[in-house]
Amino acid sequence: MSSTESKQPVTPVTVPQDERIQRVSFWKRALNRPELGALAGAVLVLSFFIVASSGTGMFTPAGIINFLEVAAQLGIIATAAALLMIGGEFDLSIGSMIGLAGILIAIPAVEYGWPLWAAILLAFACAGLVGWINGNLVNKTGLPSFIVTLGFLFILRGLAIGVSRLLTGRTQVGGVQAHIPGDWFAALFSGEVATGLFTWMAANGWMATNFAGNPVVSGIPVSIVWWLGLTALATWVLLCTPYGNWIFASGGDANAARNSGVPVHRVKISLFMFTAFSATIFACIQVMDTGSADTIRGMLKELEAIIAVVIGGALLTGGYGSAIGAALGALIFGMVQMGIFYTGVNTDWFQVFLGVMLLVAVLFNNYMRKKAMEAK
Repeated sequence: MSSTESKQPVTPVTVPQDERIQRVSFWKRALNRPELGALAGAVLVLSFFIVASSGTGMFTPAGIINFLEVAAQLGIIATAAALLMIGGEFDLSIGSMIGLAGILIAIPAVEYGWPLWAAILLAFACAGLVGWINGNLVNKTGLPSFIVTLGFLFILRGLAIGVSRLLTGRTQVGGVQAHIPGDWFAALFSGEVATGLFTWMAANGWMATNFAGNPVVSGIPVSIVWWLGLTALATWVLLCTPYGNWIFASGGDANAARNSGVPVHRVKISLFMFTAFSATIFACIQVMDTGSADTIRGMLKELEAIIAVVIGGALLTGGYGSAIGAALGALIFGMVQMGIFYTGVNTDWFQVFLGVMLLVAVLFNNYMRKKAMEAK
């Protein structure tokens, strides 16, 4: 080897960095989050009503509790609907399950003297059965969940009306409130929490009081607690557990997930059962609050839940979404519904706003996904 050849410089070899350990900017991470659009929408709606409802009391403690309670009632079922949609399926029977569950609670307690806790457990047992049947029909027949649950939308509503008329001769059953005091299970779905804290705040001048000296807000409705609790639980399941990965995989590509060992059938059945359970939780809270059940309760709630989930950034095709996004979608829904009331706008226009929000959310989510793909 000549001296000239031995002195030639050696070109360093560049080893490409593993993309899994590359630094990702905050903006790129934010673009990949499904709830980004819902967060922006919530801020926009909040800002609008802060200005539009100035002086109306919407953002007093009582006003805030009002729209949070509306958001919570929708958020309870939207959380379960979000997990199911991430798993690649729909449940259009949620609203009818609310009506049937209410009847299953009220009739045994009022007409036959059952303890309220036993009637509530009966409703949950029936909800579990309905969810199990829905999931099995979707898995074993290969029919779209849209069709299967659309059938159960009519079946469950018809059962609620038929059973109620057969056993009571009417479609409304009252008198539940007399059974609530002293019932350990009913207490989980009725009343308020943190009442002592609000009384203490009023006594120290940190909360306004009414003419009787009581705080204008006596506590936090239990529906809000259920909403926040279910949202936190669903978020933990999705982000921190293998089952959460199974949900995303089942919705993204069921065949690939199945070939990788994911129990897709069991995952989807459990998600259908969860949506039925969430509808029953909603029904329990509603029955305890009003003291009655009505066969038409829950009408169109399944569509409102889907709207909240889509506003929250979930894909209709499955495999993408978040429980936090669904909660933000429900919050937007609550603010708009109560904001229209406080600002004096004719409530007949509410469904127009709802439809516009859905279209804007879908368009915005598509735009953000394209930006996220370009940023990768």
